[in-house]
Amino acid sequence: MGKFFSLLDLGVATLNRNLAVLGMLLGVTLAFVNVVLRYAFDESLTWAGELTNYLFMWGALFGAAYGFKRGIHIQVTILLAKLPASLAKAFMIFAHTLSFIYLCVMAYLGYQSVVVLIELNEMSVDLNIPMWVPTLVLPLAFGGAAYRAAEKVYEVTKEDADQVLSNSESELIHDTSERTGVDVKVEKGEQL
Repeated sequence: MGKFFSLLDLGVATLNRNLAVLGMLLGVTLAFVNVVLRYAFDESLTWAGELTNYLFMWGALFGAAYGFKRGIHIQVTILLAKLPASLAKAFMIFAHTLSFIYLCVMAYLGYQSVVVLIELNEMSVDLNIPMWVPTLVLPLAFGGAAYRAAEKVYEVTKEDADQVLSNSESELIHDTSERTGVDVKVEKGEQL
């Protein structure tokens, strides 16, 4: 069963990261091309504005979902650091559980939006594609983020209460040092 979750973890991370990068890259490229066409050649792609919006939407939402995996979302731990370790752990579990519930609700509502758009046969004005296609990002991205929030609940539950805050902070530092190549050492109890 562990191998299944490792593969699922890899698949969700790869999907989130690649769709985030692809959405942003294509969105910036299309916006640039359209600006050059408009100002240099007095031409324009009528559908480019709408597609650029959808590409940025996909990139941003999948990037946010990937942020849960990397632990890069803003987190204020100053009050948690003042609490006893077991109470801080309980608050972190509670916070991650609330995030999970919220993200599941958003994924479900996104799914409902897709279903309604399919039933109404709503079409995009400029692209002439079914509106459920760009809206599909909602259940997919929020579902991926919900998976990551559930993963955080599990991780915090399994950790020793004394290690919860320091592991949360050192995870971010470790990720940063891997990307930058700078070796950073965090001592137990050290504040960032």
